Amino acid sequence: MTLPALAFDGAAALESTRRAVSFGPRPAGSPALVKTRAWLATEIRRLPCQLVEDAFTARTPLGPRAMVNLIAKFPGSSGRVIVVSGHYDTYSRPGLRFVGANDGGSSTGLLLELARSVAAQKRRDSVWVVWFDGEESLQEWSGDDHTYGSRHLAEVWRKEGVLRSISALINVDMIGDANLSLLYDLNSTAWLRDLAWSTAARLGYSAQFSRNQATAIEDDHVPFVQAGVPSLDLIDYDYGPGNAYWHTGRDTMNKLSARSFEIIGQVVLETIRALGGR
Repeated sequence: MTLPALAFDGAAALESTRRAVSFGPRPAGSPALVKTRAWLATEIRRLPCQLVEDAFTARTPLGPRAMVNLIAKFPGSSGRVIVVSGHYDTYSRPGLRFVGANDGGSSTGLLLELARSVAAQKRRDSVWVVWFDGEESLQEWSGDDHTYGSRHLAEVWRKEGVLRSISALINVDMIGDANLSLLYDLNSTAWLRDLAWSTAARLGYSAQFSRNQATAIEDDHVPFVQAGVPSLDLIDYDYGPGNAYWHTGRDTMNKLSARSFEIIGQVVLETIRALGGR
C-alpha cells in the first residue's frame, strides 16, 4: 500500500527564515548569532525532544572562537538514528553586510519547521535535527578554515560511539532559492543520494532534482562521509545568474520561495520515512 505523501509547511519555514534574517549578519561568535541561537532554543524547547547545546572553542585563523551546535533529539525505538543537519551561521568579510537569507538562513528556517513536523509524526528511528555553527570560512575556504561545527561533532560522536548508530545524515544548505535546482553531489553516499532523487521523482520534483549538475561539493556532510556515515548534501549551488547572489549583499529574502522550502521539506520527510522502512 502506498501511503499519502507527507506534507511540509513551506510558508512556515520561510517565515522562520525571515525571523533568522531579522537578526542581521550572523557570523560565528557574533552577538547576532547568540540571539539567533537563543530564539532557536526557545522554539525547540516547545517540542517533545531533548535539546543539546554542544559548545566548543574552535581554533581559527582569527584566533579562538566560541561556537555552539544545537541538537534536537526526537527519540525512536529502533536504536537507529537519522540526522538532518544544516548551518545557521553566515559568511562574513570586512565591508560586506551579508544577511544570508539563503546561505545560512534557509537551512535555519527549514530545520526548525522540520523539527516541528518530526515532532508530530510517529517514528521507529530516532531523528536528530542539528544546526551547525561555523560552516563558513573566516578567511578562506582552505585547510581547516571551514565546517568547524560539523568536524567537531563528527569527532565527538566518534569518541562517544554514536556514529555506528547513525543510519543516514541528510544535510541541507542554500535550499530556499525561488529558482530551485539542486546539485547532484558526488561527495554524497551514492545509495542515499539516489534514494532522495528517486523520492523526489516520485513526488513530481525531477526538475528541481536533476542529475545534470553533477560535481563534488565540500559541505558539512563531508566529515561524516569521511567517518563512514552514509551522508547526503542537498544544496542549490546556482543562486542567481552565474551564482551571482552567493556570498554577496544580494542574498536577501526576496530571492526565496515558500514553494522551494515545501519541496525540500517534503523530500526530506519522505526520505526519512523510506529510511525507516529499510
